[in-house]
Amino acid sequence: MDTPTAPKSGAMLHLRGNTLTEGEPVALPLTQSSMYHLPGDWTGGPSYGRADNATWEHLEHVLGYLEDAPALAYPSGMAAISAALFATVKAGSKLLIPSDGYYVTRRLSERFLQQLGVEVQQRPTTAFAEGGFDGFDVVFAETPSNPGLDLCDLRAIAEAVHAAGGLLIVDNTTMTPLGQRPLELGADVVVASDTKAPGGHSDVLMGHLATRNADVLQAAREWRQFGGGIPGPQEAWLAHRGLETLEVRFERMCSTAEVLAERLAAHPLVQAIRFPGLKSDSSHALAKQQMARFGFLISITLDSAEQADAFINGCPLIRSATSFGGVHTSAERRARWGDAVAPGFIRISVGTEPAEELWSAMAASLDALQT
Repeated sequence: MDTPTAPKSGAMLHLRGNTLTEGEPVALPLTQSSMYHLPGDWTGGPSYGRADNATWEHLEHVLGYLEDAPALAYPSGMAAISAALFATVKAGSKLLIPSDGYYVTRRLSERFLQQLGVEVQQRPTTAFAEGGFDGFDVVFAETPSNPGLDLCDLRAIAEAVHAAGGLLIVDNTTMTPLGQRPLELGADVVVASDTKAPGGHSDVLMGHLATRNADVLQAAREWRQFGGGIPGPQEAWLAHRGLETLEVRFERMCSTAEVLAERLAAHPLVQAIRFPGLKSDSSHALAKQQMARFGFLISITLDSAEQADAFINGCPLIRSATSFGGVHTSAERRARWGDAVAPGFIRISVGTEPAEELWSAMAASLDALQT
C-alpha cells in the first residue's frame, strides 16, 4: 500500500483568501473579545469567549485541512492529549500507553487517570503490539517516540486495536501532518503539540486534536468548553502564522537532517545514532512505509554527560533548550529530565540554518572534544 501523502500546502495558504470580498484583510484578523453583542433571544451564533472565537476557529479550519478531519485547537499539546484521553476513558477503562514516549503523558496517566479508576499499562514502542490489545478500551501510541525515535507499525496496530474493540489515539508531534498521517493509517484520533514545528518560532504554546469520530469530537469539544482549557486568540493567531510557512520550514529541516545524520553517524565520537532516514537504522524499512519524510529529529549518544554538554554548549549554531521544532537548531541531554537514556544521549532538533554552515559548526564542536 502506498505511503499516505501530505495535503497540498498551496491550497492551505488560500483557504481564507478564496472567501474574501473586496477590501477585506488578507492576513487573518485577531479577534480579541470575551463578549459578543447578543440582542434578543440567542440564535446560535458566537456567544462567549470560552466557546467561540473567530481566530482560533480559522486555525482549526486550517488544521482540519491538514489532517483531512475536523480539528480542535488547545492551549498546549498536553491540553490536546488530556482532551483526547478524558474524552475516551472512564472509571474501569483499560488504557495502554508507551513506556518510552513523552514522559508527561505517562505522568498524566499515573497521577490522575489511575486515581480516577482507569487501569493504565505501558509497553515500549518497539514491542507495542506484543501481547495484543484484547481488553484495552483505548490505546495511545507515539511514533517516532520521543526522545528515542523508535517506531511502531501504525497500520498493523490500528487493525489489531479495532479487531479487539478498542480505539487508537496517536501522538504525531514529532512528524506533523506533512510527515506522517496517522488517520490515513487507521488511527481514530490524532493529537499533536503545535508548539513544535507547526508554530515553528519558539514563541507560542498550542496543540490540536483531529478525528473523524463524531462522538469523540463532541466529547473533546465539551471537555474544552466546560473545563476551560481554551486557546488564547493571540496564541491562535501566532500558531496560524506559523502554519503558513510550515511546508517550507519542514522541507528544509528534514532535508538538512538527512545530510547531518549521515555525517554524524560517521564521526568517531558518536557512539550511537537514531534517525529513521538512515539505511542502517532499525526502523528504516517501516519509516519508508508509513512516513512521507523522515523528520527533523536526530538522537546521538556521546561518551558521557560532560561530553554531551560540551558539544551542545560549544556549538554556536545550537541552542541548549528543551522542546523542539523551531527555526533554530536546538539540542538537549535528555537524561537530565529522567528519561531512560544513556548519560551522553542527545536529542537534536534540526532548524532552518543552511546545512553546510550548520554541519561545519557541529563538526568543529565535536572535533574540539578530541583535542
